[in-house]
Amino acid sequence: MRVLYFAWVRERVGAGEEEVTPPGEVATVADLAAWLAGRSEGHAAAFAEPARLRAAVDQAFVPLDAPIAGAREVAIFPPVTGG
Repeated sequence: MRVLYFAWVRERVGAGEEEVTPPGEVATVADLAAWLAGRSEGHAAAFAEPARLRAAVDQAFVPLDAPIAGAREVAIFPPVTGG
């Protein structure tokens, strides 16, 4: 699965994307974020406050409790603001 990071999430992780193979018990975006938090100090910092994150699975906005089974791509980013 390809995971894309944007804005301050990317800065904390230290990469714009990575390929991962999460274990079977990782079933939702929230589970994925929790699992990713264990990959490095940067990941831990990026995922320390999951409520501040938004996500898209295969380019469709989803809540953090959305399933990721069969997903090819998960994007994780801060809330989008505009003006």
